[in-house]
Amino acid sequence: MKALKRTDLEIYEIIKEEDKRQQNTLQLIPSENHTSAAVMEALGSSLTNKYSEGYPKKRYYQGNKFADQAELLAIERAKKLFGVPHANVQPYSGSPANTALYFALLNPGDTILGLSLAFGGHLTHGAPVSLSGKYFKSVQYTLGEDGRLDFDQIEKLAKKHKPKIIVVGTTAYPGTLDFKRFAKIADSVNAHLHADISHIAGLIVAGAHPDPAPHVHTIMTTTHKTLRGPRGAMIMTTEKGLKRDHEMGAKIDKAVFPGLQGGPHDNQTAAIAVALKEASSVSFKKYGQQVVENAKALAAGLKEHGFDMLGGGTDNHLILIDLRNKGVSGAIAAYALEVAGIITNKNSVPNDPMPPFYPSGLRIGTPAMTTRGMKTREMKKVADWMHRVIEAVKDQPLPDDREERKVEYRRQRKMIDKNREPQKIAREIKEFCRRFPTP
Repeated sequence: MKALKRTDLEIYEIIKEEDKRQQNTLQLIPSENHTSAAVMEALGSSLTNKYSEGYPKKRYYQGNKFADQAELLAIERAKKLFGVPHANVQPYSGSPANTALYFALLNPGDTILGLSLAFGGHLTHGAPVSLSGKYFKSVQYTLGEDGRLDFDQIEKLAKKHKPKIIVVGTTAYPGTLDFKRFAKIADSVNAHLHADISHIAGLIVAGAHPDPAPHVHTIMTTTHKTLRGPRGAMIMTTEKGLKRDHEMGAKIDKAVFPGLQGGPHDNQTAAIAVALKEASSVSFKKYGQQVVENAKALAAGLKEHGFDMLGGGTDNHLILIDLRNKGVSGAIAAYALEVAGIITNKNSVPNDPMPPFYPSGLRIGTPAMTTRGMKTREMKKVADWMHRVIEAVKDQPLPDDREERKVEYRRQRKMIDKNREPQKIAREIKEFCRRFPTP
């Protein structure tokens, strides 16, 4: 980054410090990963200078010969990788992509049936605070007492509310998604079935999770999680979707542009194409399977230390820890772990008595650690480190009173800054990370 160093030393230093942070810490946030150098090079290429409103061969600007080639390549790779007849690779990210899909298929006031945010769904699956919950009638399903999807409940809600669209997808759910069973429910009420596979796309192409394509009408995925590409998203229409409406792909294209977005980010499109090529390799399939093996090993290690986990463990890349039996807030635990060099995110658990900013849980995952070459043996060490951190801060729950909670939260953070145990662990992890360089 010689030119950046000459032009803007401040930003150069910030990026170099971020490089160090990623190298010297363990990234356990399940929606994060490390892209390859090839993806980064495409993202930082001259394609960032081009404006390409429209679609390949149908642009509103001249000079798009090579932008067209990059986008067409990304489309063909997406179609082949996911086994679908139509793909749109222009969405800027996941939330705009889901919004575009609703714009294409729904009218204001139509009913969406999706998983509640409080039970591991996403904002765009009908959460009241999002556009999907404000402009459409939202009906939310939850999890059963066992921490798994309750299909009896989902079927009853579908038959009662006759949703126009049923969304199957999660952001904090450690179980396998049964697309076939969802399809049976959706078909029984003539609902459109949409799969948001943002978290599990890489697992699907690796054969480590069931494939939604034979069962759903549309698929949306981000490209930067288990798929290990740049920030971005894709919307795909399946054979089943085109049988339902042969114009569905065209409707989605029009909803993305001009309905919701302007010109695509051509550099992002090219980087997505690179990631899709990488995801078609034998080594990537091994990677996706290792992600799941590592997650199961990490869950087993945590269980030995008495951690409660939603569903008792995991079937995919993600673990949701309920810290109430440890007597510590997820917000405090996440801060203490960060001081120790373990990067997680605080997260609500089902029926959480605490507010979202001070939730009772932690959400962790193994995609980034697996990219760095860590295996199940290393997951045991990670579980041990997490246990040591939580032991150092446990039995200090936050008060229920809002103002008292703020004061106590600040007090506990100050105590963590003075606690030698997290700092000691941070040094151990920094040394450990030298064996596993980031790409």
